[in-house]
Amino acid sequence: QVQLVESGGGLVQAGGSLRLSCAASGSIFSISTMGWYRQAPGKQRELVATITTDGTTNYADSVEGRFTISRDNAKNAVYLQMDSLKPEDTGVHYCYAYVRRWSWGTWQDYWGQGTQVTVSS
Repeated sequence: QVQLVESGGGLVQAGGSLRLSCAASGSIFSISTMGWYRQAPGKQRELVATITTDGTTNYADSVEGRFTISRDNAKNAVYLQMDSLKPEDTGVHYCYAYVRRWSWGTWQDYWGQGTQVTVSS
């Protein structure tokens, strides 16, 4: 089994910063893309940012220039530095990883349990 555990969410005022962390553990042979998604109340889950093994990043337009995604391949970890937070950034933030559990296995999507980020105006 593979587990993704997030930490770092919380309540912050608009303009503030938070740093989310996520570590993958379990039966892992290789991890490809890692990333963060979020879901606001009453809305669908949406992409925030992704990062590949070689460090190529992709951001949603709404967070470009404010958020920075990074990863530590040796620790199977991904991070999201969120600066200049806005109330519209509020939502449950989910860690994502594209994982192959064995050398002969197929690639599968894995998700964390989510961490709440609330930005007050």
